[in-house]
Amino acid sequence: LVPTTILALQHYQTFSQRMKDFGVAIEYLTRFKSAKQKRAILEKLADGKIDIIIGTHALLSKDVRFHDLGLLIIDEEQKFGVVAKEKIRQLKVNVDTLTMTATPIPRTLKFSLLGARDLSVINTPPPNRQPIHTERRTFSTEFIREAIYYEIHRGGQVFFVHNRIQTLPAIVQLLQRLCPDLHIASAHGQMPAQDIEHTMRLFIEGQIDVLVSTNIIETGLDIPNANTIFINDAHLYGLSDLHQLRGRVGRSNRKAFCYLLTPPHTPLTENAIKRLRTVEEFSELGSGIHIALRDLHIRGAGNLLGSEQSGFINNLGFETYQRILDEAIRELKEVEFKDLFKEQLQRPSYRYIYEVSMELGEEMYIPDDYVRSQRERMNLYTRLNSIRTEAGLQRFAEELRDRFGPLPPPVERLLDTMRIKWICQKLAFERIILKDNTLKIHLPENPSNPYYDSPLFQKLLQYIHSHPQQCQLKQSTRRLSLLINGIRDILDVKLQLSDLQSSLIHEEPQSATL
Repeated sequence: LVPTTILALQHYQTFSQRMKDFGVAIEYLTRFKSAKQKRAILEKLADGKIDIIIGTHALLSKDVRFHDLGLLIIDEEQKFGVVAKEKIRQLKVNVDTLTMTATPIPRTLKFSLLGARDLSVINTPPPNRQPIHTERRTFSTEFIREAIYYEIHRGGQVFFVHNRIQTLPAIVQLLQRLCPDLHIASAHGQMPAQDIEHTMRLFIEGQIDVLVSTNIIETGLDIPNANTIFINDAHLYGLSDLHQLRGRVGRSNRKAFCYLLTPPHTPLTENAIKRLRTVEEFSELGSGIHIALRDLHIRGAGNLLGSEQSGFINNLGFETYQRILDEAIRELKEVEFKDLFKEQLQRPSYRYIYEVSMELGEEMYIPDDYVRSQRERMNLYTRLNSIRTEAGLQRFAEELRDRFGPLPPPVERLLDTMRIKWICQKLAFERIILKDNTLKIHLPENPSNPYYDSPLFQKLLQYIHSHPQQCQLKQSTRRLSLLINGIRDILDVKLQLSDLQSSLIHEEPQSATL
């Protein structure tokens, strides 16, 4: 079972070649097949005349019947949703199942670490494989042209990933102008099936020099001759996506290159910078599990994961267990028993949201030249994320000054973002965005959130009414947003939100345990 038609076709070709001397009947089932071909395949499958069937989600449809299903292999498991996985379980109760992925999603990895599933990690790469050189670069036509010709002159091919179908032709035209003597083609998921198949066959056969595509090439594609990949607007991708796309190159004994392109003159968010740096740092072969573990750790799995632990709470991590329990209790209070807990829900100290998203347009991180050890930087990030009070933050800053010297501006901004985050949690601001000297604040998206019946929301409305020149309330189809004008930088954001907190909650923001 595979997530894309291209991968199904490639697996079919690989299986057919490797099994040709064993008398094994192999077929594949995708939307490339006609209705007549599909009926014939399904009949053979039900009669037991097919030994190995390779397919996409089509294998999960109701009209598929297996004669005697003994082994289910799921490739690129992270691409299948919960609904698909429930259908897989219904295929057969006791079927042996093998799921394969370079970057398991946190939920799947958690199950394995808890012992609910067996986990095997393949750390040994195939012979003569080399690590993929991964580099973040600003979009530059001169650099792109040089890198493409470098790959072509050594007999290779190039991927250029641009995940916007509307502007894909413009990228093809740009590359054709830069490299007029090369054969450049494009592929995306909205193309007719036969066109995708034809384009991919030409690329696999080496008749196309540069393939410009969306991220449909992400899952499992194996083309050993393609050893340079450009990922345009790399800051918009997740960790798993970046690692999977990088894995499309470096599948032979040649040195491979992955270039993460970001637009010039565009400030990146803190999370985007972290993602790109993580992909750059973990470029060694077999590093997917480390990226997945980092992702799992960031999302709250804690430091207690390990084979020597036992028991549900110990394996999962006490903090994460407490957080899951707290979220479940909050949901019950706010939905099913909101009348019973009405008084508690309206207290100023009640937290109406859990997570806060911030896009402040400035770099906020611990620089490499300030703390040189990557492991130590990760430890500091983890400690910083666990701090809940201003006093704790001050002690953390003093320790940094004592160990590493005066705080550079990105670290000062990083500490200020923690203060901003605490205020947002208290004021129920789910997301804040600073752009063009305007601070946009998203209030809770769920209209049934008890926040909208609380005195805190009423006080916010009064504050907006008393500051008409500076504040404006906007209603969109999904949520309410507050716009505050005249906010230039992170310091302004902190001062403005501190003033808001003082007006709405009537307490000094740095005096309470947050």
